Amino acid sequence: MPILMRLDVMLAKRRVRSKTLAQAIGVTEANLSLLKSGKVSGVRLATLAAICRYLDCQPGDLMEYVPDDSDSGLKDAV
Repeated sequence: MPILMRLDVMLAKRRVRSKTLAQAIGVTEANLSLLKSGKVSGVRLATLAAICRYLDCQPGDLMEYVPDDSDSGLKDAV
């Protein structure tokens, strides 16, 4: 997956525990853990907005695009 989640980095920078964030934004710790590890295929914009609001950051602070070999065919398809 070419999108890497950097939520763990932002949590460390803000000195916020996952449990605290999960309670504040209304998601389970299990779902937040899956999001942190990048084992999800999508995230609701409302959830992303709540995370950004609580951590006082931008979506780009939480995610990073890293191209991989499977992306090379995208240029040809467009």
